[in-house]
Amino acid sequence: MSPATLDAPPVARRANGRILPPPPPTGGGGDDDRDPAPRRPRLDNVRLAMMFFLGAEVMFFAALISAFLVLRLAAPMWPPPLQPRLPILVTGLNTLVLLASSAAMIAAMRARRRGDGTRLVRGLGLAALLGMLFLAVQGYEWAQLLQYGLTLSSGAYGATFYTLIGTHAAHVLGALAWLGVTLALAARGRFLEGPAGPLRACAIYWHFVVALWPVLYVAVYLA
Repeated sequence: MSPATLDAPPVARRANGRILPPPPPTGGGGDDDRDPAPRRPRLDNVRLAMMFFLGAEVMFFAALISAFLVLRLAAPMWPPPLQPRLPILVTGLNTLVLLASSAAMIAAMRARRRGDGTRLVRGLGLAALLGMLFLAVQGYEWAQLLQYGLTLSSGAYGATFYTLIGTHAAHVLGALAWLGVTLALAARGRFLEGPAGPLRACAIYWHFVVALWPVLYVAVYLA
C-alpha cells in the first residue's frame, strides 16, 4: 500500500442508498482541536457558605420583627404613657453614617479589583471608623433612654426595643471584629493577588448588617 493511500481520508460508505457523513474529528491530530478547559464555578465555597448563613440570619430577624409587630399592633397605645419617645432625628442621622460605611466598603472592593492596596486599606479603615461611630452614637442614645426610665422591664415597649436594636448592635460589633482582622491582613498586602474569598465574605456580611438597619429603623422608630 502506497503512502498516498495511507494519507487519504476514509471513503464514506453507503447505507440504504445514502452516503454517510465523515466521522467527527477526535481532537488528537492538531492544536486547534484541544479539549476545552474546565469551567470555574460561578460561586466559590466562601460565598456559597455566606449565602446559607445570611439566609438563616434573615429568617432570625424576620421572626424578631414579626414578634415586635404583633406586640405593637396588640397594644392600645404605642409608645405607652409615661414612656420616653425614641430619638428619631439623631437615629436618622446615624443611619446615614452606617450607609456611608457601606459606600466606603464598595470603594475598597473596587480598589482591590484595580490592584490598589492603599485605597483598599483606606476604604476598609473608613468603613470600620464609621461603624464604630454608629455604635458610639447608639450607646449614647441608650444611656439617655436608660436615664429617662426606658429599661428591659418597661413592658413590651422596652423589651422589644432593646431586643431588636441590641441584637443588631451585637451583629455590627461582630462585623467590626471581622473587619478589623480583614483590615490587618489587607495592610500586610493580602487579597491583592490570589484568592480573596475572606475579603469578599467580610464585605457581604458588612453590607448585610448595613441593609438590615433601615428596616429596623422604620419598624421600631417610625412605625
